[in-house]
Formats: sequence, structure tokens, C-alpha cells
Amino acid sequence: MADRLMGIEVFVRAMAEGGLSAASRSLGMSPAMAAKHLDALEARLNVTLVHRTTRKLSLTEAGQRFLDQSTRLLEEIADAEADASASTIVVEGLLRIALPVSLGTLNIAPIMPAFSERYPSLTVELGLNDRFVDLMEEGWDMAVRAGHLRDSPLIVRKLAPVTAVICASPDYLNTHGVPRGVADLKNHACLGYTLSSNGGGKVWRFGLQADIPVPVRGLLYANNGGALVAAAVAGQGLVYGPRFIAAPALREGRLKVVKLDAPLVDLGAIYAVTHPNRRPAAKTRAWIDYLIEEIPKQRFSLSG
Repeated sequence: MADRLMGIEVFVRAMAEGGLSAASRSLGMSPAMAAKHLDALEARLNVTLVHRTTRKLSLTEAGQRFLDQSTRLLEEIADAEADASASTIVVEGLLRIALPVSLGTLNIAPIMPAFSERYPSLTVELGLNDRFVDLMEEGWDMAVRAGHLRDSPLIVRKLAPVTAVICASPDYLNTHGVPRGVADLKNHACLGYTLSSNGGGKVWRFGLQADIPVPVRGLLYANNGGALVAAAVAGQGLVYGPRFIAAPALREGRLKVVKLDAPLVDLGAIYAVTHPNRRPAAKTRAWIDYLIEEIPKQRFSLSG
């Protein structure tokens, strides 16, 4: 049975990581041994799962079906093992979490005290940065990310949707008027997010597929959404971004929502992202379970 499961794990890991060599390294075996496990799996099933060349592996039709089923099987086994051992494993050590600045400040930092009280032997390091962080190279245990994720072998857990909002201060709207459609934006100061993939803040995109580009201009650009929200509160213009960043100012009336004549862009979701290991460390699993418990309670601030 152990050999059968190892063959399945080699197969799943090889497809996730792009080849048998990468799979063998992560599983702590030689490439030759990984190939033997895959050969034995195909022989036992009497079916070809992958076409192999010197450069890559490609799935057969049967391989794709088996991959989907095998991935679910390994996840279920991992969950069962984790649940069985949860009561005996001590959550301790250092947990390093990478996350965006505004999300970390507004939504994650406030829930840390209760987490630390629950796991007093665990020390947490929050790395707040709006740039893309490579978990492997930079030594982070996991990340909390917002938006649309790149394709990667990382394990992803969706926590909550993120909706967009356009807003401005009451003083700004009283002075400059309320825009009614995207065509009106040319007459307004639009605060630009420089890390946007769509024009560095000089283009705002609308439509669920982000297929309506609208050139905008303003007197301030920044690489942090919280800074732009603060500028909007101070009356410097309109801000377009995730609702969770503007939520405190909206609740307090320091910002007002502006509704235009085109759908706002889909901003994706909040995700927990971990290394492509079948069994996450106890400290990482404890944190993800806590996020699953706490993030939905922030429904207004995350999704409106």
C-alpha cells in the first residue's frame, strides 16, 4: 500500500512541479527511483498516464482524469492525518507570514492577539510588502495574498472575495461634482496605483473582464492603496481599488461611494498560499484554520 501511495504522490508531484527531477528532489529520492515508482503505477493500472520526453511530461487523457482524482485523494489523506494528529502536535516555533501592507494592517494585525493567545508558544513575523514575494527564495512559511494569483505549484486556499469600489471625500464631491459615467473621469483627479498591471495607475479598467480601459490623470500616484485612500479622504481626488482598504473611511463617512455607468473590475479574492508540500507544518495549518474562521467575519470590509 505504501508503494502504491508513493507512486501516486510521485505522479501528482511531477505534474505539479514540471518533471520527475523536481518531484524527486522535493520527495527526497533519486530521479531514477521516482521514474520506477511512476513506471510501477502505470504498470499496475495498465494505462499510460504521461508521455515522457527529455524535456517535459505531458498528460494523456487517462492521465488527466487520474491526476484530478489522485490530487483529491492525497488532499483527503493529508487532511485526515492532520486532523488525527492535531490534538497531540504542539504549535510552536516561528511562523513567517508575507502579506500586502494594507491587508496586513487593516485586516490581519487586528486578529493577531487572539491567535497568539490561542497559541502562546508560537512567535509570528509579519512581512508587510506590496511587491510579489517568493516564498521559497525568501524563506516565508506562507503568504496571504489579494487579487488574481499567478499559476504556480503553491497550495492555495480561497478565503474571501474582494470587490472593488470608487470613492471620494464628501468635500471633493461637493466641490468638483459627482461623476456619473466613465466619460466624466477626464474632468476629475484620479489617484493612481503604480503597481497596477493596467497602465500603472494612468488607466482605470472597467468591465468584469477588465476590457474597458479609461485613461485618467491626477496629481498623485503611489504604490500603496492605503496611501491613496488617505489622500482621497483629504480631498485630493477619486480612488479606485479594493473595498477592504476604504472600508473604515466608508463606515465613518469620510469617503462616499461613487457609482458609474460601467461594471467595476473583478479584483479576485483573498487567498492563503503555502508551499507545495502534502503536509503543511502544524504552525502553518493552525494559522490557515484560524484565517478560515476569522476572515468571513470581516465580510463588509473585504467584499462590501
